[in-house]
Amino acid sequence: MKFERLQHRVQRAEQLVEGRAMQTQAHWRTLSQVWRDSWTPGRIMIAGLVSGFLAGRAEPLRSMNGARWLQMVGSLSSLFATVQAATAADQATEAADTAQAVQEEQEAGAQPGAAYPPEEPLVDEAFDEEELPLRQPMPAEAATEMSER
Repeated sequence: MKFERLQHRVQRAEQLVEGRAMQTQAHWRTLSQVWRDSWTPGRIMIAGLVSGFLAGRAEPLRSMNGARWLQMVGSLSSLFATVQAATAADQATEAADTAQAVQEEQEAGAQPGAAYPPEEPLVDEAFDEEELPLRQPMPAEAATEMSER
């Protein structure tokens, strides 16, 4: 074989390796994104329950002393707080989508408030501050007002 032919084969092999490396990086990014997206709060809870069950089967209950119980309660409370936070985030996203839809509807020329009942005033028109009876604050109220200033 000639030297130029060997050089050509080496260059071709290097290009093949570079292409495979780029494909591997693209597949790794896709895999990591799919992995992160697949861990929904429900699946995390199921995985936690299964792993907790398996850990409970492997370790007898007699080793559950007071510190372990507190640790378990703390873990469960943080788990429930995480689930509540995820639920609140989903509700906030839905509310933002609804607000955006209403804004787009109003920008499109729809009558503002046409789909909703008229708003009630927050204060009655007959409300008059001068008619409120003045009284001395109770001792606890007076102490609280003084301490807050």
